Amino acid sequence: MPLCIGKLKIPSRLILAPMAGVTDFPFRSLNRRFGCEFAFVEMINVRSLSHKSKKTKSMLFSDNKDSPLGVQILGCESEYILKGMEVLANYKYDLLDFNSACPAKKIVRRHEGSYLMRTPKKLAKLLKLVVKNSKVPVTVKIRSGWDKDSINAADVALACQDAGVSCVFMHGRSRMQEYSGNVDYKIIKQTKKVLQIPLVASGDIFDARLAKKMFDETGCDGLAVARGALGNPWLFNQIGKYLDKGILIDQPKVEEIKKVMREHLDGCVKFYNAKPAVIIFRKFFVWYTKGLRDIRKIRQDAMSITSLDKMQKIIDGLEE
Repeated sequence: MPLCIGKLKIPSRLILAPMAGVTDFPFRSLNRRFGCEFAFVEMINVRSLSHKSKKTKSMLFSDNKDSPLGVQILGCESEYILKGMEVLANYKYDLLDFNSACPAKKIVRRHEGSYLMRTPKKLAKLLKLVVKNSKVPVTVKIRSGWDKDSINAADVALACQDAGVSCVFMHGRSRMQEYSGNVDYKIIKQTKKVLQIPLVASGDIFDARLAKKMFDETGCDGLAVARGALGNPWLFNQIGKYLDKGILIDQPKVEEIKKVMREHLDGCVKFYNAKPAVIIFRKFFVWYTKGLRDIRKIRQDAMSITSLDKMQKIIDGLEE
């Protein structure tokens, strides 16, 4: 079943969410091979975007196979939002998301991300500016609220809809929860009910059963998969099979995991060159090896590796 956001028609209701330091080109490419139909680049601050830094250019790199593609921007100052969007005019992408959900302290201190849940009028004003100047459909990422005493997602979502966005992405936790505690399925459902535009839900999409639970309990139109995809590109196919046919696919055996780790590492080397690729890949090594026997010491060793040959050897030596 496709997901329609404005004029954009996405083949699947499953989306790879933007994750800072994670959803780079090699990671997106790998996940697309395993059933991911739509992916976001890493979250980009509009100030960095307006400065046209080398890192930002790397984050925005894509090719014809990396499509359809979304870009998520972060900011709270109109001047830099406009400058950032001018830079984006030189890139090909299909969806522009505005982040008002990131709970990181350094971002909240700048009155960006989830801080904007506290100032819905300002958020709506910024969104009107983004919608007016965007060449693609605009979406917004929100949370359930700031804290348990200010759960305002439904009101904020309505203000965003009135500002002209084509879809609301919603994480079912407050800013103060960050990623702890339980996802609030009820507030996602309430928010979905008041909207005339699609709502894509996120939060704890770690396996196929939890994906179905989110659809069943909230009535959402799609899912944004984030932490569940870390070291687990198989998740997209697993969710798809379970939703379509009720079939649960087992997690892969260690030989399949090693094969995919090598493929991912190779993609990083081609994109970043050997030494930076190995350093970047170390965190992925930890995620891929979750649940493997006697892995703690091996993980500790992997986190200090800078040599491609040593990283390849430690992957080859992994056992069930």
